[in-house]
Amino acid sequence: MTGLILQFGTSRFLQAHVDLFLHEAREAGQDVPSVVIVQTSGSAERAGRLAAFSDPAGFPVVLRGLENGLATERRVAVKSVSRGLSTARDWAEIVDLFAHEADFVVSNTGDSGYAVTPGEASTGLFADTPLVSFPGKLLQLLHARWQRGGRPLTVLPCELVNRNGPALRAIVRDLAATASAPQDFLRYLDQEVVFANTLVDRIVSEPLQPAGAVAEPYALWAIERAPGLSLPCTHPSIVLTDDLEPYERLKLHILNLGHSVLADIWQRDGRPEHETVRAILAEPAVNARLDAIYRDEVLPGFSARGMEDAARAYVATTMDRFRNPYLDHRIADIAGNHALKVERRIAAFLDWAGTPAPVLSSIVSRQKATA
Repeated sequence: MTGLILQFGTSRFLQAHVDLFLHEAREAGQDVPSVVIVQTSGSAERAGRLAAFSDPAGFPVVLRGLENGLATERRVAVKSVSRGLSTARDWAEIVDLFAHEADFVVSNTGDSGYAVTPGEASTGLFADTPLVSFPGKLLQLLHARWQRGGRPLTVLPCELVNRNGPALRAIVRDLAATASAPQDFLRYLDQEVVFANTLVDRIVSEPLQPAGAVAEPYALWAIERAPGLSLPCTHPSIVLTDDLEPYERLKLHILNLGHSVLADIWQRDGRPEHETVRAILAEPAVNARLDAIYRDEVLPGFSARGMEDAARAYVATTMDRFRNPYLDHRIADIAGNHALKVERRIAAFLDWAGTPAPVLSSIVSRQKATA
């Protein structure tokens, strides 16, 4: 396969998820394009990580956990990434790669990655210097690609945003309209660029330096079928589905909701700074609180939506993942952007389920009161 995968975001999650899948597919004999990782933040702290992506020896990903009740540990040298670039330093080269060589775009730009700086598109679409936001940069790059021939492209966003592909497409389309983009370019966006709707699921607990990560064995990349969609590889953890919503609801409103409940307890009770998910759940009172929320508030909501059996099974899997004795998943990391996560994970569940949930409602109310 010719071309490249341009990955926007240097996160340890992508290193232990998409980058690992691509490496394993290549090792299995598939013709998988190389990944060029693009740092969008301009953070000087990650310069060492960018340099490490150019190491032909790859970067380590360590998978530790329980599989079928048995302890497992596997270390992989991931070699799917060829190098790292920065939008702050290498913009002209990124524009050229995007316009001529990219066949796929992967992104994971954080919980606020789709936020747009007011008025940024008014400066125009020409890509001499990058716009501030990730959607703004993506618009500029798509415009440059269209100007230089504009062959089809598949965008595979991995942000934990409901219907992430359609959401990103709508933001880019609105920015294009604000910038008075040509109608031919808008048609290109609509007809030749696929913004896939995806869901990612893997707990990545800690970084390795300068690049790499420690993660659990469980992983899922669910991707909704769409006209014109193509994928860079096949992999046992990649699932193509006609309807992503069941996967989305289970992950967002059970695993991620549980994380945010624990973060709320951790913050309110003033618990130890470096406490992990496993450690907080080792305390019987905390474990009982989370169990009660799942039993009395979450499962009734899924039952009302005809998903009780799937939700019960996913709750059991989630609790096993939370208690993984090999992962030190710090609650301080989970608690980042807590208010936004509560809105997306808990408030959105209450709106969707429509069933009584007094404890979850109180968490949402407290966040609104402190906003």
